[in-house]
Amino acid sequence: MAAGRKRYRHITSFQIIIAGFFGVILLGSLLLMLPVSARGGQATPFLNALFTATSAVCVTGLVVYDTATYWSAFGQAVILLLIQIGGMGVVTIAVAVAAVSGRKIGLMQRSTLQEAISAPKVGGIVRMSKFIIRTSLCIELAGAVLLAVVFCRDFGMLKGLWYALFHSVSAFCNAGFDLIGIREPFSSLMTYSAQPIVNLVIMSLIIIGGIGFYTWADIGKNKANIKKYCMQSKVILTVTAFLIAAPAVYFFFCEFSDQSLVQRIWKSLFQSVTPRTAGFNTADLTILTETGQMLMIILMLIGGSPGSTAGGMKTTTIAVLGALALAVFRKKDYAHFFGRRVPEEAVRNAATILLMYVSLFLAGGMVISYIEDVSLLEALFETGSAIGTVGLTLGITPGLGGISKLILISLMFFGRVGGLTLIFAAVSERKPYNARLPQERITVG
Repeated sequence: MAAGRKRYRHITSFQIIIAGFFGVILLGSLLLMLPVSARGGQATPFLNALFTATSAVCVTGLVVYDTATYWSAFGQAVILLLIQIGGMGVVTIAVAVAAVSGRKIGLMQRSTLQEAISAPKVGGIVRMSKFIIRTSLCIELAGAVLLAVVFCRDFGMLKGLWYALFHSVSAFCNAGFDLIGIREPFSSLMTYSAQPIVNLVIMSLIIIGGIGFYTWADIGKNKANIKKYCMQSKVILTVTAFLIAAPAVYFFFCEFSDQSLVQRIWKSLFQSVTPRTAGFNTADLTILTETGQMLMIILMLIGGSPGSTAGGMKTTTIAVLGALALAVFRKKDYAHFFGRRVPEEAVRNAATILLMYVSLFLAGGMVISYIEDVSLLEALFETGSAIGTVGLTLGITPGLGGISKLILISLMFFGRVGGLTLIFAAVSERKPYNARLPQERITVG
C-alpha cells in the first residue's frame, strides 16, 4: 500500500491530463465500433473508430465517414458527448463533477486543473471550472435556440432541434462536425453560405469558444472598461480581431470576386473565422487559389487562445514572438505589450511551441505526400488541420491509408493536449507541487 501511494504521488499533472484524454478517446472508440453506432448496423473498423473518436475529443472535425449519413443517432450522440468533453476539457469536467458531488478537491487535482485550462494560479480554480461548465452550457443552449429557427424549418421539429443542438455544441467547442451531409456528403455548411442566422450564430459561437474563458471572465468583471483588462486579454482581443479582419479582406477581393456581393461578404467572413479552429466551411476549399489555401494553413496553425475550446499554437504565442521580433528591431532588451514586460519564460515557451508545431506539421505533410502520392500542399493542408485541431480538408482524408491516418491521429492528439504538456510529461523530473496549503496564525508558548 505504501509503495502504491508513493507511485501515485509521483504522477505529474501533465501525465494525468494525457491519460484523461487517452482514456476518453479509447472509450469513445469502443462505443463507435458497436454496430448500434452505425446506420447500417455494421461494426466499424477500430482504426476508423479511433480516428473519429480522436477527432471528436480533440475537437478537430476531420472525418473518414460523413457524420450524418454513416453514424446512427446513437453514434452521433456519442460523437457529441466526446466533443463536449474534449471542448471543456476532461479534467475540468471531472473536477467540477467531484466538486458538485461534495467530494474534497485536493492540491494535486487543483494543480492538474490549473495546467489543463492554462490558469495563472491555483487559487479559485474549482470555482473557475464551475464557471466554465455553466457558461458553456448557457452559450450552447442559446446558440441551439437561434439555430433551431432555421433547422426546424428545413428538417422538421425533432430533427431540427437535434441539428440545432449538435451544431451549436460543435461550433462552440470549435469541433467542426456537422450533420448537413444528409443533403450532400461532406458538404459541411455550404448550402447555408448566405443564410444570415446560420452564419452569424456559428461564427459567434466559434469566436466566443476560441477567445478563452479567462478572457470572458475578465470582460464580465470589467465590462467596457478596457483599461482594466489584464494584458493577456488585451493581447487576445487585439490579435483575434486582426486575424479575422485581415484574412476576410483578402478573401473578399482575391478569392470570391466572381460571386454576388452578399455571397462574397458572408463567405469571406466565415472563411476567415473558421480556420481558428472550427472546421466548418461554407465554400468549396478546393477551388481556392494556392495562396488562399496557404493562408488558411497559417490560420489553422495559429489557432485560438489559451484556456479556450480551440487548438493551434495559440494567438498569444504568435503575439509574443511578434513582440520579441519588434523588440529586436528596436534594439530593446525585452518584449512588451501595453506597458507590461513579457516574462522570459513565456518567450522561451513560445519559441519552443512554434518549433514543435512547424516541425511536426511539415514532417507529417511530407510523409503523407510521399506515401499517398498527393501534392505537398494538399498533404500540408491536412496535417495543418490536424495539428491545429481544425477539421478543414481538401477532401483527401477519407481515402488515406492506415499509416497516414495514424499520423493525423497523432497530430490531432498533440494539437489538443499541447506540445509542452507532452514534453513535460515525458522528460520533466518529478518534483513536488508548488501549490501549498493556506497559512493561518497559531499562538504557541
